[in-house]
Amino acid sequence: MRWAYSFITVLLIFFSSLSSIVISQSDSCNSVLNLNGSVPFETTNLVCLSVWQAQDYILRFVQNGPSLWSFVLSAPYTNAYVAIGFSPSGRMPGSSAVVGWSGSDGALVIKQYYLGDTNPSKVNPDQGELPIVPNSSAIKLQSSRLYLAFQLNTTQPLSRVLYSVGPRDRLPSSNNRLTEHRDKVSTRLNYQSGKLNYLPATTYANLRRGHGIVNMLGWGILMPIGVITARYLRHFDPIWFYSHVAIQMVAFVLGVSGVIAGFVLEDRLSVDVDKHKTVGIFILIFGCLQAIAILVRPDKSSKARKYWNWYHSNVGRVLIIFAIANVFYGIHLGDEGRGWNAGYGVAIALLILVAIGLEVRMWMRK
Repeated sequence: MRWAYSFITVLLIFFSSLSSIVISQSDSCNSVLNLNGSVPFETTNLVCLSVWQAQDYILRFVQNGPSLWSFVLSAPYTNAYVAIGFSPSGRMPGSSAVVGWSGSDGALVIKQYYLGDTNPSKVNPDQGELPIVPNSSAIKLQSSRLYLAFQLNTTQPLSRVLYSVGPRDRLPSSNNRLTEHRDKVSTRLNYQSGKLNYLPATTYANLRRGHGIVNMLGWGILMPIGVITARYLRHFDPIWFYSHVAIQMVAFVLGVSGVIAGFVLEDRLSVDVDKHKTVGIFILIFGCLQAIAILVRPDKSSKARKYWNWYHSNVGRVLIIFAIANVFYGIHLGDEGRGWNAGYGVAIALLILVAIGLEVRMWMRK
């Protein structure tokens, strides 16, 4: 019986030790943050939030003064980099991030990066727009968790906060270039109330894609087709006129629908797309002017008809130029990638080739 008692005692000691190890490797808002003086600022009385449960990311922050904020991000260390970014739009491009990892030699690294684009080659180390307080950044690996600490000299940090984790066993290269993240999440943080809203990439994805498609079809494809119809098919009178009006009206309805969807997206996602929106409103105004112009079109025998023709043609050309440019810009803002750019570029190239061919044919007839 003595051997059985000894065996049970050993098991109890083993499981007790294992339990203490598991507890030491975890972090939560109920646990006490103890960085043993490795952070150059006070880490008590921090607001604590579980910001990414899937990856067990814990964020602690506090406002220390009118223009001073302290942050500590805690995440499990999986031989991959850990990152927290601050974005003006809720998206990766245009954001600045603090990234940390433990190198293969055991050296801990923490750096600021500027996220110029989704392409890793546009993610630049030792750059960024975060007003990090000098000598405030610190990183510590403790109980299999990585702690990133830093302070920002700002009256109000950006509310759209991004988090990402790098691929396992693929640490940044010798020149500190990052590989593409394994996973990411986008949030909106209210620093006063501590309320957190998740803005995953799939949120309103269908509405965003629909916004892009109807604008691309309406302003970016059908409008140019309507112009081609009016310029090169006049010998099919009066079919060209009714075809031109029908195509442009369908394009206008699609375009207005796309603009409305854009306003809804801006309101729901609270994104900063002022340039894209301004150009879109400009295009909508010109589209409305074209629709009104059809209603007040002078008779062919009127002396004002030539001025109306000049106005109608040139406003239409300006509208199409801005529409095509804004479609490409919208694809860029939506991070839709090269496929959308290539597809729309091919469509525009085909329309241009058709227009050139019809222009040559028209001049040959003359």
